[in-house]
Amino acid sequence: MPVRRTHRSVIRGMFVPDSRADRKLLDMLVCPVTRAPLDYDAARQELISRQAQLAYPIREGVPIMLPEAARRLEDDAAP
Repeated sequence: MPVRRTHRSVIRGMFVPDSRADRKLLDMLVCPVTRAPLDYDAARQELISRQAQLAYPIREGVPIMLPEAARRLEDDAAP
């Protein structure tokens, strides 16, 4: 049986939410801690949970939705 290739909207390891597939994925993903919706930060390649104050990294186009892999947002506020 031949392997069927599917369209991926990952360009050079970057999550691209402008595509339909990635926009739909982003709409389905929620913070695993709070179940709140996430915001996409294209510059940092992260999914942001404002409620949990966590930023989940996107590595090679794959969102890493593990709380232990997330960056605390209050780290941004440190002087």
